[in-house]
Amino acid sequence: MHSEHYLPRTVPAPLQGLVELAKDLRWTWYHGQDSLWRQLDPALWRATANPWLILESVSELRLDSLAKDKAFLARLQQLLDDREAHFQAGTWFSRQYGGHWQGNIAYFSMEFGLSESLPIYSGGLGVLAGDLLKTACDLGVPLIGIGLLYQQGYFRQAINGEGQQMAFYPYNDPTMLPVVPLRDQQGSWVRVPLALPGRTLFLRAWSARVGRRSLFLLDSNDPLNEPGDRGITSELYGGGLELRLRQEMVLGIGGMRLLQMLGISCPVCHLNEGHAAFAVLERARQFKEERHCGFFDALQATRAGNLLTLHTPVAAGFDRFPEALLRYYLGPYLTELELDMAELLALGRNGEQGEDHPFNMVWLAVRGCGAINGVSQLHGQVSRRLLQPLFPRWPEAEVPVGHVTNGVHMPSWDSAVADKVWTAACGKPRWRGELECVDEALKAVSDGELWRMRCEGRRQLLDYLALRLERQRRGCPAPPVLDPDALTLGLARRFAEYKRPCLLLDDPDRLARLLSSRDRAVQLVVAGKAHPSDSQGQALLRRWHQFMQREDVRGRVLFVEDYDLNVAAQLVQGVDLWINTPRRPWEACGTSGMKVLVNGGLNLSVLDGWWAQAFEPGLGWALGDGREHRDVAAWDARDGAQLLALLEQEVIPLFFERDEQGIPKGWLAMMRRSMAVLTPRFSSNRMLRQYTEQYYLPLAGSYQERRHDHAELAAWQKRLAAAWPQLRFGALTVGQGEGSHHFEVQLYLGELDVEAVQVELYADAAEGLPAFCLALTRGKPLVGARNGFSYHGEAPADRPADAYTPRVVPHRQGLSVPLEARQILWHH
Repeated sequence: MHSEHYLPRTVPAPLQGLVELAKDLRWTWYHGQDSLWRQLDPALWRATANPWLILESVSELRLDSLAKDKAFLARLQQLLDDREAHFQAGTWFSRQYGGHWQGNIAYFSMEFGLSESLPIYSGGLGVLAGDLLKTACDLGVPLIGIGLLYQQGYFRQAINGEGQQMAFYPYNDPTMLPVVPLRDQQGSWVRVPLALPGRTLFLRAWSARVGRRSLFLLDSNDPLNEPGDRGITSELYGGGLELRLRQEMVLGIGGMRLLQMLGISCPVCHLNEGHAAFAVLERARQFKEERHCGFFDALQATRAGNLLTLHTPVAAGFDRFPEALLRYYLGPYLTELELDMAELLALGRNGEQGEDHPFNMVWLAVRGCGAINGVSQLHGQVSRRLLQPLFPRWPEAEVPVGHVTNGVHMPSWDSAVADKVWTAACGKPRWRGELECVDEALKAVSDGELWRMRCEGRRQLLDYLALRLERQRRGCPAPPVLDPDALTLGLARRFAEYKRPCLLLDDPDRLARLLSSRDRAVQLVVAGKAHPSDSQGQALLRRWHQFMQREDVRGRVLFVEDYDLNVAAQLVQGVDLWINTPRRPWEACGTSGMKVLVNGGLNLSVLDGWWAQAFEPGLGWALGDGREHRDVAAWDARDGAQLLALLEQEVIPLFFERDEQGIPKGWLAMMRRSMAVLTPRFSSNRMLRQYTEQYYLPLAGSYQERRHDHAELAAWQKRLAAAWPQLRFGALTVGQGEGSHHFEVQLYLGELDVEAVQVELYADAAEGLPAFCLALTRGKPLVGARNGFSYHGEAPADRPADAYTPRVVPHRQGLSVPLEARQILWHH
């Protein structure tokens, strides 16, 4: 299998290297090529910053001229040589694990936010996926992206004169996107078949190159398909449940089949949310066919190599499908799985729920994965609460969900001026290693240099906004000119009620006074979209539009339409302070505030998501008390008042307290510390290294072991399930020692192997004490008992004896408990 050049137009032979550069999305963060594309077409580069589009659009005359330009050709060859040298160089992964790893990690996601040139994303989930793929290139982690090529990406936004959001859906013409068809050895387009009721769906396959890494995209818009089926990949998060179900079948089942057709071995499959949960079914099916075993044996074997990352903080965010829809669309697939519908439905339901409950994709993913993680420390806690129904009688703290806090790809988000400062301090490869130099290196940067970086970033943002607003005004009066020396606040997010984008407007007169001060100039840039079907979110947009009509804030606040990756990059590079106001704990992580760190921006945010674990005095400002509150209206009002008070009493005074050189020493000290401490901690470099070491490597090892002992494990699981009801506790005795309690408990195991269980002493967290769990020691057999033993152990007397309870849990080397064996027996 291979891809090929896919330019409809002819490029002169000396310029063929331009095609290689243009189709590699490494240009989205490696800016050494920028001058080349700017020289090709300056106007188009300013308007799009899209090399692929430039190469498709530039005139033949211009290409012929450059094909004879020796200086241009020399620069092109230099860039091609640099690119090849970069790919041949060693990486963090090759140095650390190259000799011990085989295969790839398949990363499934409904959206990927790599660049505006490939608009197949809507928000944070996709931007995270894009940043992860870019980081995999930097670090050499063998990760492959699997997604969908949408005929329409997420909607484009405009605001009319009444403040009403208008939504537009431009067509994604594949010939104008940096993707190429995947073709087989005979030159035919790779097509992935997928059975639908009464017909076969054919999925075309495309490839986007992201440096060392590949992103494979499936597309149903094939003339071989029926008109309705061609629209399965019509739009991202559009349509109803039926379209969503078919899209998720394409992603999970179609994506796994594409990897099989390409002969790509992936010991680890990483599901970015439950959207891709059908991949666990298809992976098990392929293993079943290969090993000639039953489906559930295959699922038990393959789940050891699957990872589920959750992003939603509420159960309502999990995809659910009614049984009738599932029966219709997955009926043909059941034959391939050798399952009946009841068995499939059981994988996506909680056993305690009735038959009328919908099929939950996250439940399916949990039952098909070997590990689960949330995307921040707080979100890990929230996710354990959300998944508690699947682990009855287990303490919430032991629900098997870890966390890897999100990070952002710093080279994609730093400004040119910030990049120069970082390069001088830490060197160009700083984001491709282990970030050990960052803190110390920044100490050598002078105050003047750091403050000039911040001021230049702000000025470049205002230059960008002037051009953007000129295009945006559509015949309206000229936009106000912002002040290049004013404290510039950024407020940009999806306009959804729980994100509270209008918290600053709780007291509009007070905000207006803050913005209209002549002595301490403050200005605010607002951006964001409301989902086209979210009337409440659109009403919040109109509130900002109405506020901006006030004469006393004219020139101090503006709204930037069509918030996208380009707008986001400009904002995070230019603003001095990023404001984030979600209602805790609804921000699973949030990454927008991380993107200002590398540019010297500071954060004022609710103690939610990443900021709940990042904040400490001297690194920014915290909003709220770090707790959840039932009286939402009252707490929103309190947060709104506190937000304005923080701006008035702390943020603004600190920014305008200057020394004799005009440098705000206190602000700069906070800025320097934020850059040094937080930038490495919340980079995608740290995130991907953490995924690799904590999940990918262990999961790959577990999967390889399961490939060989899956039959034995399946038999063990069946024996465990059959014999578990025979377990019972006998007498419990508790003695008091010096500073400890002594416990001895009797256990009768029936037919169960004594090595198949672990007897523990457990106590919940209480009064500042952490949860306690101790494996008890097995003593002598009980006299006269067929299979009974006593177990004993010591527990600290820092809590009363009745706070401790003996319990029995399954035990087997290499088995994840309770994820793969949820049995538990408590002493009553």
